[in-house]
Amino acid sequence: MSLQLYPLVFEPILKERIWGGTKLKTVFNKPIQSDSTGESWELSTVAGDISRIAEGEYQGKLLSDLISQFPEEILGEAVHKKFGTEFPLLFKFIDAKEDLSIQVHPNDELAKKRHNSFGKTEMWYVMQADENARIVVGFKEKSSREEYLKNLEDKTLLSILQEVPVKKGDVFFLETGTIHAIGAGIVIAEIQQTSDITYRVYDWDRVDAEGKSRELHIDLALDAINYNTTDTERTYTQEKNKSNPVVTCPYFITNYFPLDGEVEIKKQQESFTVYMCMEGNFTIKYNGMEWNYKKGNTVLLPAAMREYRLEGEAVLLEIYI
Repeated sequence: MSLQLYPLVFEPILKERIWGGTKLKTVFNKPIQSDSTGESWELSTVAGDISRIAEGEYQGKLLSDLISQFPEEILGEAVHKKFGTEFPLLFKFIDAKEDLSIQVHPNDELAKKRHNSFGKTEMWYVMQADENARIVVGFKEKSSREEYLKNLEDKTLLSILQEVPVKKGDVFFLETGTIHAIGAGIVIAEIQQTSDITYRVYDWDRVDAEGKSRELHIDLALDAINYNTTDTERTYTQEKNKSNPVVTCPYFITNYFPLDGEVEIKKQQESFTVYMCMEGNFTIKYNGMEWNYKKGNTVLLPAAMREYRLEGEAVLLEIYI
């Protein structure tokens, strides 16, 4: 039995968050049910949150089951060799109506030891930002465990952290250990390792409807934080109908692909490819068939789909390993 090759899209896994809003519905038409939906997990194999295929031959099937059945055809030979049948990346849209907590993610070594998980290297593409929106990312100057703890205790942590104003199209690459928070009024596309390990260190003293504050992970975070300054912002070219490099790291490669017309793609890499549509509409043509997508769609092309055409007017993020 061989894999039926076509682009895979998934039912969104929607997450209620104390800081979430309604933009996932108003901007992307996601089927949210509340006024505080913070995340749409577009493509995930995190335990308990495994993506289900939304249409086509494999509609209703879990991605992890399909990978187990056809690992090389979906992941690619090189990715399968490295990760077995694990899908190594997680893709999300995030709507921050309010500030997210100040937090940090552990590296592979620490995450493996403590949680039997990958670490969480991630990147953000800003899809929409309200006026005066900003993110918190890294320390203003080289810090230390002692200085950090004193400011945390005195509720002056923000005074030693870097706040960066953001606008649509900005990209930030966050290596593990980078202390950070997405600020209010921002919608981002997030690409990260398959991990749901977050150490929350400060949550703005907020409480939920029942008066409860969220759990903090201050002790766990101490060994995870990089107290040096970090350079997180990435600039990139925007040449039409080309893969413009944005982030290249050991975990993923992300390109900015402004589509205008029709482009033939012949893949070289031994990897799956994911397209996240930031703007516009586009069509994938393969083997005499075509599929249409729009802003807010995330599409997984199995590695075995080596030659296909992209058509339309759209801004795409192109991701592979």
